[in-house]
Amino acid sequence: MKWVLYILGVLFFLMGSGWILQGIGVIPVGGMAYQMKWAYAGVVVDLVAIGLIVLASRRRKNLPPSQKA
Repeated sequence: MKWVLYILGVLFFLMGSGWILQGIGVIPVGGMAYQMKWAYAGVVVDLVAIGLIVLASRRRKNLPPSQKA
């Protein structure tokens, strides 16, 4: 499960960064270019992605073998 969160976090981060770059006009391609609402949405997606990566990197406390996932 940990690696799934890492992969989702990285994919969301790349997607959010693309939205930011399109929104501010660095990548002027498509209907999202030069629209700040997409840059703001990209920031939100990047924050969620960072949260997923941090969540995946947290260590679990020692649990009994029956409770480990």
